[in-house]
Amino acid sequence: MGVLRNLVLSGGVLIVFLAVSIGVLWSFISQPAPIPELEPTWWGPGAARKDDTTIKPFKINVSNEVLDDLHDRLELLPTLKPPLEGANFRYGFNTNYLKSVVEFWSQKYNWRDREAFLNKLPQFKTQVSGLNLHFIHAKPKEVPKGTKVLPLLLLHGWPGSIREFYGLIPLLTTPRKDANFVFEVIAPSLPGYGFSDGAAKQGLGAAQIAVVFKSLMERLGFQQFYLQGGDWGAIITANMATLYPKSILGLHSNMCFINTPLSNVKRLIGSLWPTLLVEEAHVDKMYPLSKTFSYLIEESGYMHLQASKPDTIGVALSDSPAGLAAYILEKFSTWTDPSWRSLPDGGLTKKFALVDLLDNIMIYWVSESITTSMRLYSETFNKAQLSLNMDSVPTPVPTACAVFPNELSYTPKCLLEEKFKNIVKFTHMERGGHFAAFEEPELLADDVFDAVKIMRSKLK
Repeated sequence: MGVLRNLVLSGGVLIVFLAVSIGVLWSFISQPAPIPELEPTWWGPGAARKDDTTIKPFKINVSNEVLDDLHDRLELLPTLKPPLEGANFRYGFNTNYLKSVVEFWSQKYNWRDREAFLNKLPQFKTQVSGLNLHFIHAKPKEVPKGTKVLPLLLLHGWPGSIREFYGLIPLLTTPRKDANFVFEVIAPSLPGYGFSDGAAKQGLGAAQIAVVFKSLMERLGFQQFYLQGGDWGAIITANMATLYPKSILGLHSNMCFINTPLSNVKRLIGSLWPTLLVEEAHVDKMYPLSKTFSYLIEESGYMHLQASKPDTIGVALSDSPAGLAAYILEKFSTWTDPSWRSLPDGGLTKKFALVDLLDNIMIYWVSESITTSMRLYSETFNKAQLSLNMDSVPTPVPTACAVFPNELSYTPKCLLEEKFKNIVKFTHMERGGHFAAFEEPELLADDVFDAVKIMRSKLK
């Protein structure tokens, strides 16, 4: 009996010890992090000096030499290895279809026509922190009496560009009968993307870009403004809301995401009882974790390359326009709808016109920005950036999440509330994938207007 009693007592002590340990661990991982103090930094070449603060009109104007060189490279497309029988897009971009893309690009795609199209939206450049930043600044043409014009910073991601917004911007800058406000849109090319300079120095990650764009908005005269973003744009806008809550009137994201020790523990617990975290109708977007992780591993090979050796792969992609097209367009297939991997053309023209997709490729090619764009991965997925613990800093800014069904990953509202303390709208969208602004501009614009209505109503 004495032995049994000792075992019971020992077991009780062990249970108490485990309970206390779990409590201490839970308390530790659930502690909010402080807001990092990030100051403006000179990212241009050489020693820091005063920025040229003038705002200069900008037109895309690519030289004939660049276009002639591109045409020669497209004409010299080497013999491509044929795809495996029945592989379609499962091994990457189908080389049979790539030949059709290159033929269209070389013989039917007219850059001068597309250049004129891209120049229809007003564009500018100004220097911020040593970087010459390119941005669209589109205002409503007519504003009905009593309608408020609200500034909205609109940010793209990789492998996208400002081209993604040409269907969305006119919808956001056109007044609506059911809204007493409309937007003027500032849509910059991220540093190192398109016609914005890349950093000359190491360390320009997503958090530091948030500082750069806060300075840009101040340069344009906006002390308070709204945010919208997807992909890197979603991460940068979330960082801006975290760093500058008094300046951000509202955040709308089509890729709401959180990655903290506490949220990851909750994800694991949820694998035992999924409906603790996510509604029954959306369980398959998150569980089983084995399926989710397998898919993310399969789709994130590019990320490991770009986060470790962006300059190496940049050499290959800067040398071959066909290679650049294959590398980027494959993402517009799989990330729009993963089932399109079973199609010989990757389903690319189900949602997009080939000419529009090539506009995006051309922006990377003519600006020679593929290498500098990929460096953002290396500058963000490192110890210095992760040590800022941005995801663990509570954010009080009114936040709206548009959850598109084919987005790469799914984060339920209850996890997001760990960081975003004021989620005013969480919408499961009807259709669409990762490139929401490009795929479904009407759906996205409607959700932005609806979200800002809620945000403004809470200010009264």
